Amino acid sequence: MISTIDFVAEINRMRKEKNAVILAHYYQTGDIQDIADCVGDSLALAQWAAKTTADIIVLCGVHFMGETAKILSPEKKVLVPDLAAGCSLADSCPADEFEKFVKTHPGYQVISYVNTTAAVKALTDVVVTSTNARKIVDSFPKDAKLIFGPDRNLGNYINSITGRNMLLWDGACHVHEQFSLEKIIELKKEYPEAEVIAHPECKQPILMIADFIGSTAALLKHTRESPKTQFIVTTESGVIHEMRKCSPQKIFIPAPPNDSTCACNECNFMRLNTMEKLYLCLRDEKPEIWVDPDIRERAVKPIHRMLELS
Repeated sequence: MISTIDFVAEINRMRKEKNAVILAHYYQTGDIQDIADCVGDSLALAQWAAKTTADIIVLCGVHFMGETAKILSPEKKVLVPDLAAGCSLADSCPADEFEKFVKTHPGYQVISYVNTTAAVKALTDVVVTSTNARKIVDSFPKDAKLIFGPDRNLGNYINSITGRNMLLWDGACHVHEQFSLEKIIELKKEYPEAEVIAHPECKQPILMIADFIGSTAALLKHTRESPKTQFIVTTESGVIHEMRKCSPQKIFIPAPPNDSTCACNECNFMRLNTMEKLYLCLRDEKPEIWVDPDIRERAVKPIHRMLELS
């Protein structure tokens, strides 16, 4: 019976036998993060996918991350533990509608957040992550006409710190949209010494009260280096696992969503991946990610441009 299987031992055995690498996003559960060869944000996972010598890439994240890995390493077999692990932000930007939007604004260059489908990336001039978005936007001339999609919150934030006026697609991440400003303010009263740290996918009122704003990797780095010992973490709560590993002496409080029954904010898509599904994925070498060759040929160019600029 599968319930009697030692998943850790079997996963370790199979990845060695199959020359497989396991890549996991910070928003995965702690057990998956602990067994992964690389744990990182979207930029780190893309960089790993581009350079790995493994025959099989198992991407423990959401569907667009598996697509990005396949685009960068088309000769490799790319697996995901659960094909249903989608992304609300990617879903908020259908490729056909985005293409119409781009065509109605001739003369504009397109910057797409990595949280998009391969088909949207194929319509893009350069891809960005929350880690490198400012740097890449700043690489364009000040008078450049730019479209930024799909995350309106990240786009608004980048506009505010660069002085740009990019046209924004009206999309958002359901996790970062759900944080409760009122509850964070109450937490701050309960923990007056705590820093509020927030991901730029959050709404503007949340960012206005944040002491530090940054990508997942930047938030992690900040908590390691800051002299502060308490943090109210305003992003998907999975990253707290790595924060506690890196700084066990510090206190990390997950920022709550509007739902009064929840004390933390989790991505239901990310949590579809489990150790059992990871085991089955390696054992059966499926589900496998496929990207249309024509889309892949067009989508790889803006991703390579991002990696070069990063």
